[in-house]
Amino acid sequence: MKVSQVTDFAGLGVAETVLRALRDEGYARPTPIQARAIPSILEGRDLLGIAQTGTGKTCAFAVPIIQRLIEHPRRAAPGTVRALILAPTRELAAQIGESFRAYGRHARLRVAVVVGGVSMGPQIQNIAKGLDVLVATPGRLLDHVDSRRLRLDATEVVVLDEADHMLDLGFIVPIRRIVGKLPKARQTLFFSATMPREIASLADDMLSNPARVEVTPVATTAERVSQKAYLVDHASKRELLVEILSSPDASRALVFTRTKRGADRVARILEEAGIPSGAIHGNKSQNNRQRTLNDFKAGKLRALVATDIAARGIDVDGVSHVVNFELPEVPETYVHRIGRTARAGAAGVAISLCDNGERALLRAIEKTTRQQIETEDRRNPSNRSEQAERAPARAKPRPHNGHSRGKTSERPRSEAGRTHGQHHGAARPAANRDQEAKKPAGNRPGSRARRRHRAGTAGPREA
Repeated sequence: MKVSQVTDFAGLGVAETVLRALRDEGYARPTPIQARAIPSILEGRDLLGIAQTGTGKTCAFAVPIIQRLIEHPRRAAPGTVRALILAPTRELAAQIGESFRAYGRHARLRVAVVVGGVSMGPQIQNIAKGLDVLVATPGRLLDHVDSRRLRLDATEVVVLDEADHMLDLGFIVPIRRIVGKLPKARQTLFFSATMPREIASLADDMLSNPARVEVTPVATTAERVSQKAYLVDHASKRELLVEILSSPDASRALVFTRTKRGADRVARILEEAGIPSGAIHGNKSQNNRQRTLNDFKAGKLRALVATDIAARGIDVDGVSHVVNFELPEVPETYVHRIGRTARAGAAGVAISLCDNGERALLRAIEKTTRQQIETEDRRNPSNRSEQAERAPARAKPRPHNGHSRGKTSERPRSEAGRTHGQHHGAARPAANRDQEAKKPAGNRPGSRARRRHRAGTAGPREA
């Protein structure tokens, strides 16, 4: 069977029980990663998938896993799970859980999501009954394993999703602990948008003769996204943002800031300008974040303002605009940000507001994506010469330490974020377990902190 000739899911070998669910969801034709990954997974092979968000990878691994569970029915023993999916953030875990329930609606599977920031009681009850599918963030999963409520020795298939962001959040050591508790005879599916050295090493350790599926080159941007950057005075960013989002074309916009405080401030500015808006970040409760996200999905909010960490797992159809109110410090993060629009064949707009101190970040993004972004100068002419003189001193890019590429995640003893003590191995108080980094971007440690994360001397960072 040639993948290029496959035009529907039936041609990939998907069973009728799952096909009915896909039809219910309105899925007609598989995306490239689905067309290439599903047959290999159905054959029982390990798989290395290189794909960024928005390519349909959740369906690519959920459908064959559900079919495997249907074709080999057995009841999971109490405290065990047949299929384990690891995600770096609470929002992404919740989204994956929803997908498994949707695609498996005709299969009567027991599916549960285990994340931090919520009560453990219902999680304990679900685990005690035995599960077909468990979607979890690494920290909370280890809490249940360490308390002996959950065993992983009967797990048949494990998925590691968005592995590169696991690295950025300091989860590599916990992931290796989890892998050590899994049976050697298992099927492993490994997905990552990028393949840095640490992730390649982890993949080598976890996978056995895997099929390799790569649907987009590393650090490329969505083809249907129209990209533009405005050079703007820092003080004028708010006014320009309101102007952009006041356009009727900006029907549903996702706005990115670097900090939690900045997200709240921008959301207030938009609200005051008559643009219904909400903010999500690690200082807000999980219920608050979910409520705000639901309002955004339902169209009650025109703009959702988020940090990179909290935005992980946001999968909302019809996002017309992504606005970088502040440019990300890590170029690859730009790719993930703008991938929130132009999904499922639709077009989208990505606009970056770049002040003088961010010019080097814009150049780094263009170099990484191998694209020149259309730029329009909206600065006050009287300030340009002065800004140009100061640019060399202010435009030095921050170290490529990956810390701003994070997501909202759940490890209780690690969710307080990047405080000074955490980067020296200090234990984090329980009250702070589910928060993002509290330091503004400018105060974050540099490359030495990342080396400590890689070495495991600093705990995983979860929000």
